[in-house]
Amino acid sequence: MTTEVGLKNVDNACETAEEFTKVYYKQLDNHRHLISKLYLDTGLLVWNGNGITGNEKIQKFIMDLPGSTHVLKTLDAQPIAESLVANKLTYLIQACGDVTYQNDNTRKHFQQTFLIVAVDGKWKIVSECFRLQVPHNS
Repeated sequence: MTTEVGLKNVDNACETAEEFTKVYYKQLDNHRHLISKLYLDTGLLVWNGNGITGNEKIQKFIMDLPGSTHVLKTLDAQPIAESLVANKLTYLIQACGDVTYQNDNTRKHFQQTFLIVAVDGKWKIVSECFRLQVPHNS
């Protein structure tokens, strides 16, 4: 029984990840002025090593980035045990793909991780980490 419940939770996490990332990348690429609605008020964004806290500051940071087009290539998700997150439905989402910025037509690979939580029937970003996949200088 536990295994069936666990597998159903994984399936739900993956379905939610697909739905959530469609909304997220659509807003990021086409409706940035609405992006703050996807974050908790205390949300955290780490973008290529730059940390920003608070949904309004995150929106300002994202608005200052050049326009973008994201193409998602891989997606995975898993539930976080409710006992670890104050009994709130929480998922960890990992996404990879390509992004092109308006000021640079070079397609770049990216990796992104989201921690999302259900709040009043809507998914909110608790924490997000975005990283362009460029060679590391040793």
